[in-house]
Amino acid sequence: MGAGGGLTTARAACLGAVQGPTELLPVSSSAHLRIVPWLLGWDLDEVSPEDRKAFEVAVHGGAALALLIGQRRLIADELRRLDGRRVAVIALSFLPAVAVGLALEEQIDRHLGGPRSTAFGLIAGSGAMALTDRCPQERNAVEATPADGLAIGCAQAAALVPGVSRNGSTLAAARARGFRRAQANLLSRTVALPVITAAAVRKAVKLRRRGNVDPDLARAATVGVGAAFVSTLASQGLIRLIERDRSLLPYAAYRTGLAGLILWKTRDRG
Repeated sequence: MGAGGGLTTARAACLGAVQGPTELLPVSSSAHLRIVPWLLGWDLDEVSPEDRKAFEVAVHGGAALALLIGQRRLIADELRRLDGRRVAVIALSFLPAVAVGLALEEQIDRHLGGPRSTAFGLIAGSGAMALTDRCPQERNAVEATPADGLAIGCAQAAALVPGVSRNGSTLAAARARGFRRAQANLLSRTVALPVITAAAVRKAVKLRRRGNVDPDLARAATVGVGAAFVSTLASQGLIRLIERDRSLLPYAAYRTGLAGLILWKTRDRG
């Protein structure tokens, strides 16, 4: 890779730093990983779509590792309370995303990875968040049933579309099922780690089978993962913004504004 283009270590560090806060807030970290390089005019043409996807998944893995450490007490509490019902909720929240990812991942990346489709994903997720945040707040996370798990699982599957946001879609699904805002956030975080970890492991296996990974890409990915790990740990306090029973509308407004900027830029560049 030349110094003037490609996924340099400086650019990887920048994207890793962006990953932390955007992973913890319902604003779509995947959209930011795709849109930030585009808005800044980075020349990434020499990086193949497969390598860019591998970098994105690796950065998500760095964030997941930070969440495992930062949320270790919550995870330990959840494990101590694990019973058949909770296992069913987690499994049903996990399986739809895995099934859709295995079946449609390549088609989604090929047809829905551009700026305009990402903008429409941001708008769609914003609409869902704004609508469901008006639902009654009646339930706690301990009341979650397998049907709730399936609804959240379908939301995680929908979040494979760039811009929709895993965090935002699962929050919207939980709010639509009547969970309080803070409890919806707890459910969203509980079901996130299995999906993020599975995606990272799957991509690592695919890269290992492919072999001959570009040393520059490997170096950039290592820097990006490290930056994502640090930025996610440093951003843990952002979780409390949602746990304080705050409305999802400010996040929906931010996403809509970002989508508007993207659509304006696409028209300008077109």
